[in-house]
Amino acid sequence: MRTGLTKQEKTTDIWFDEKDPLIHIRTHNTDLKKRLAAYTRQHPDQCRQTDADPETGCMEFEIAKGRFSFRLTAPYNEERREAARRSARENKATDRLK
Repeated sequence: MRTGLTKQEKTTDIWFDEKDPLIHIRTHNTDLKKRLAAYTRQHPDQCRQTDADPETGCMEFEIAKGRFSFRLTAPYNEERREAARRSARENKATDRLK
């Protein structure tokens, strides 16, 4: 979708406080919008779309705390990278990419 916004202007804002039982999400990210819209259809009691701007492609959602999470992943060290390479070679993972 062409919006006239630069990539830097296409932001995702996630905000919440300790009092409110909801997390507020405002995003231009297509994948996140699709995932939240699907979740809204599946669980309307836990998540709802509150706004959409067709001109900019931005959508806003509210989701119950405890339903949205951040996943922090540790960076790969060289040993872990080599183990992943070995596993990919042994399982011929590169053949599946063709």
